[in-house]
Amino acid sequence: MRIALFIIIIIHGLLHILGFVKGFSLKEIKELTIPISKSMGLIWLITSILYIAYGILFLLNHKNAWLIGFIAVLLSQILIIIFWKDAKFGTLPNIIVLIVSLISYGHFNFHKLTLLETNTILNQSKTSKVNLLTETRISELPKPVKRWLKNSGAIGKPIITKGKVIQEAKMKMNTDQKNWLEAKAVQYSIMDTPSFIWIVDVKMNKLVNFQGRDKFYDGKGEMLIKLNALVKVVNEKGEKLNEGTMQRYLGEMVWFPSLAVSEYITWEQINDSTAKATMDYQGTKATGTFFFNSNGDFIKFSADRFKGNEADSKRYEWVLTVDDYKTFEGIKVPSKMKATWKLENMDWNWLKLEIKDIKYNENVLP
Repeated sequence: MRIALFIIIIIHGLLHILGFVKGFSLKEIKELTIPISKSMGLIWLITSILYIAYGILFLLNHKNAWLIGFIAVLLSQILIIIFWKDAKFGTLPNIIVLIVSLISYGHFNFHKLTLLETNTILNQSKTSKVNLLTETRISELPKPVKRWLKNSGAIGKPIITKGKVIQEAKMKMNTDQKNWLEAKAVQYSIMDTPSFIWIVDVKMNKLVNFQGRDKFYDGKGEMLIKLNALVKVVNEKGEKLNEGTMQRYLGEMVWFPSLAVSEYITWEQINDSTAKATMDYQGTKATGTFFFNSNGDFIKFSADRFKGNEADSKRYEWVLTVDDYKTFEGIKVPSKMKATWKLENMDWNWLKLEIKDIKYNENVLP
């Protein structure tokens, strides 16, 4: 699709050279019946150059290609209006380029927003000195949690204050959806001042995708979804979302094991393989239950979570389960996971997640 659009852009740009050729009487152009002055011929040439430049930048996926596209479309359409009799059919490719440029502008703005929010979240982390996770630090934790921390390799390593998680995923947006949507995401998480931002790009088909941003900041959750990074379709805040986002933050502790000793989290042992965590931070409180096997591997997280942010939203069990593990920077974590809603009449597995890479502490960059 990108190559096809590139070809259309270049051909459309090259056709503008005809106006320059006629304006400077370099060759007779029978298709252009209206006289063109040299000054107008120069504008035709400039427009052609802008279109060719835009085509190259578009092919390279340059972040500022949209700006050149807007200028090229504006000049081209002015020329088409002036020379409507001869050039009116150029309006269609201009419309195509305008739509593509608008979508590129949406991506530019979305990236600018998420980069600003990411830097704000990362700059919260105030811990500068290296503190190790020791046996003493975990002595008061429930036995299954201690067994998990030892098995993960986190003991003796620096306490994680921030992390970057690169993800690939398959998603379903509703219970009736049959085909999985492909997605790529990056998440930045902070542990000493609990927060995260998750930025996802979901491909729906060759023409349509959507960009999403989930955020947990200052004890509050936010969800933003834009179609083709341009049209806002979801923009949610509220108490139910605050709690649900914190429950997600709790469940993702398994990527950052030293979070278990956070001052904002308290633990209750249920049995030899299960423990419940409760987090209380900035006026929001949430709980979730962690399940481990006899080896000390984390195998499941469960929370009673609101499905939706509406006034009549109900709680359902929300479950994370593990399919595989990997070691990143010496710490063993779940690398393949599934997220499932336990609904009234079905188990809805809506997310299959694979961790491609994790960076900790000083290795984390936006």
